[in-house]
Amino acid sequence: MLQISVIKSNPALVKERLAVKHFKNVELIDEIIVLDDDRKKTQVDFDTTQAKINAASKEIGKLMAIGNKDEAENLKLEVGSWKLEVNKFNEELIAIEKKLNDTLVQLPNLPSEKVPLGKTPEENVNVKEAGIKPQLASNALPHWDLIKNYNLVDFEIGAKITGSGFPLYKGQGAKFQRALSQYFLDFNTAAGYTEFIPPYLVNEASAYGTGQLPDKEGQMYHATADNFYLIPTAEVPVTNIFRDTIVKKEELPIKMTAYSPCFRREAGSFGSDVRGLNRVHQFEKVEIIQIVEPEKSYEVLDEMVAHVEKLIQSLELPYRILALCGGDMSFASALTYDFEVFSAAQQKWLEVSSVSNFEAFQTNRMKCRFKNTEGKMQFAHSLNGSSLALPRIYAALIENNQTEEGILIPKALQPYFGKEKITK
Repeated sequence: MLQISVIKSNPALVKERLAVKHFKNVELIDEIIVLDDDRKKTQVDFDTTQAKINAASKEIGKLMAIGNKDEAENLKLEVGSWKLEVNKFNEELIAIEKKLNDTLVQLPNLPSEKVPLGKTPEENVNVKEAGIKPQLASNALPHWDLIKNYNLVDFEIGAKITGSGFPLYKGQGAKFQRALSQYFLDFNTAAGYTEFIPPYLVNEASAYGTGQLPDKEGQMYHATADNFYLIPTAEVPVTNIFRDTIVKKEELPIKMTAYSPCFRREAGSFGSDVRGLNRVHQFEKVEIIQIVEPEKSYEVLDEMVAHVEKLIQSLELPYRILALCGGDMSFASALTYDFEVFSAAQQKWLEVSSVSNFEAFQTNRMKCRFKNTEGKMQFAHSLNGSSLALPRIYAALIENNQTEEGILIPKALQPYFGKEKITK
């Protein structure tokens, strides 16, 4: 959530930055300023009247002590009318603060000055491309055929158990999935990230804290009886560890990693992009999250991008890094880099990671603060990245490494999988 002080200090600049994200309701900025002015005025009226009541209450005590009951009774009548005013001001204040908060949460995060201009994914900027695209045989198969031939994943039984988009991994397919997640976690913990196993359902406050609510209700599965949400990413529960928390400056940066299943309705998805593992409703992902000092967050963002890049390099996959343009960014992000790997059988790039700096957008919602060097309380910055999302990594690995003798396993994964290739 944007801070009111930021909005009021330069509303024209805020509107300009929101335009980079193609946010249309910029008139909300003016509404927020008016509401905050009303809030301040009402607060002053409330405080002034309450002070009069407090002073009069003391005076009544003195008058009663000297036996001046008539004057005391008259003053009591005035106090009674002031109390009615205070109650009215308090009700107005509650209503204004609610409306102010409801308006604030409609605003996305401001994009960084580094964010490229653009509206669609085609306008994202290719920052780097590396690795060698494999040349496959003419009879090479896409992953949705490979998983059938090698009996790795069963979509039909998954659909019978739950529904379309809920794959059932089995045998070597399940073991390969487990090998990937274990390798990713070990890679992250070796870099200083502390591992967590979070709850896979969160309450409304947690979903609000990281910006899923009120922006993404339609994309999350909602357990209505308990008002819990199935997590779309481990970022949500792990970041919320520090909701309503004052962290010590010496504890920063806080580096966390977590494996979790992820649940996304992906409403409206259709076409070739959703075939096989390209887009599913339940998938596994390993996440990295950092809570840092504000002045270091962009340096940390670069470090996290380099970390994910090394992980993808260790899998021997061709990849590219994209700086997302304003129109393709998430609601909460200030700057995002996407990683895509090349799928040789599909002849297309597949997104496998997003690494983002949220600045103080999430920490303001969560009230995650620390005392700076001057002893003043301020919001920390939060960042997160996929390290990595498994389905498309899985797809690219088996497609790019298919041979007549089997599917070759990258050297880094062989100790986790237990052998050099997947065989029929």
